[in-house]
Amino acid sequence: MSAQPAVASQALVIGTDEGEVGGVARSLAAIGCQVTPSGCGEEALAILQEHSYDLVVLLACKAGCAGLEVLLATRAIQSRAQVIVVALDDAVDTAVQAMQSGAYDYLTRPLRIDELVLRTERALRLSRLQCEIAARRRTNPGGGVEFVGETPAVQRLLGLAERAAATRATVLLVGETGTGKDCLARTIHSWSPRNHQPFVTVSCSALPETLLESELFGHTRGSFTGAVTDHTGLFEHAQHGTILLDEIESLSPTAQAKLLRVVEERTIQRVGDGRARPVDFRLIAAANRELDDEVAQGRFREDLWYRLNVITMHLPPLRERRDDIRLLAVHFRDLMAAELELEPVDIPPPVLERLTAYEWPGNVRELRNWVERALVLATSGAELPLPRPHANHVSGEWSWDRPLDERWSLRKLQQEYIDAVLDRTRGHRSRAAQILGIDRRTLYRRHREHRNTPAG
Repeated sequence: MSAQPAVASQALVIGTDEGEVGGVARSLAAIGCQVTPSGCGEEALAILQEHSYDLVVLLACKAGCAGLEVLLATRAIQSRAQVIVVALDDAVDTAVQAMQSGAYDYLTRPLRIDELVLRTERALRLSRLQCEIAARRRTNPGGGVEFVGETPAVQRLLGLAERAAATRATVLLVGETGTGKDCLARTIHSWSPRNHQPFVTVSCSALPETLLESELFGHTRGSFTGAVTDHTGLFEHAQHGTILLDEIESLSPTAQAKLLRVVEERTIQRVGDGRARPVDFRLIAAANRELDDEVAQGRFREDLWYRLNVITMHLPPLRERRDDIRLLAVHFRDLMAAELELEPVDIPPPVLERLTAYEWPGNVRELRNWVERALVLATSGAELPLPRPHANHVSGEWSWDRPLDERWSLRKLQQEYIDAVLDRTRGHRSRAAQILGIDRRTLYRRHREHRNTPAG
């Protein structure tokens, strides 16, 4: 992807004190915003109806004044704009009213310009992210898979991914379960010259040893009992495209040896067929553990590791990129709301604080599932326990909280989530498995285990 020239963010500063409006405008201009100053009331409404803005700063807003009316009008006229409210007082009801009216954030007086600039930069990052996601969806309808993040670690990762995408070099993705290896692999494929060709995912841990060779390389009719027709393997399905071998560390020594030959020779042999068939593919491998450690322990072939270790990318766990949690929560909310045909629900700042403080042992996948489950259960008014970094309770628009004495366990949460998704899909297991991010057999097994085992 070629670098695009930066476009200045459009900001509107609304207030009754011309001196304060001018001071805020100059501060925002200093960080690269193109700023329009405005008085409150009808003047602001006229400007909002004629121009589009990424950010609106509403100064001197209090309950019962025209400022909240401007806030409501802003959200109605320009749903994309992020609104920051600077209130006249620090009353809780004023802040709550502003947030319920659709403000992105609020500040109290005395106004600290450095704090306003910090909140502005966060709001603009969110605005840019939402614009990028919307643009990608327009150019890639039904895609919906992007590796989202604004932290320096993620930006470095995406920079490396962009450079790797332009080549056919093998890529090795290493990271904890749920950090987004599949998503990053799809992003690399979508940025590559092969983006109009197949993207094939292989879960190495899910393939039984007896079927692995047949599934990867194919087989001919009559090559073994049950082989009633010729079968094309996954490497051939990935012809001219990209193949992702997920959890590659789980492959047996025999499977590793066969894979090494394919990677070196770029040919495959179907089971029961002695002919070598050339295959053109871009290989991305993913591992939950460091492969050099696996080599040292004698569990992974060193020569295969050398073949895979061309461009290695380490994905950080979510607890090491907490500043991305707000962006990811909003991204998943919009994505899931569209997919499930539900209305997006605003996430109040107290809830976002709890989400940010939580450790997320399941990483991005756990956050995505939490947001999806929240949307599903919200439609029925059900409660959802928030992640608990401590015992304090949070209330708000998303006040899905329960007392600790109910002893929520991971098994119980998983059981309720699976039940909720199955209910939402009217028992359609394939669709439910797709939403849950697992295969149909895993869904069946977990559902059966939950039915036979107490959840407590």
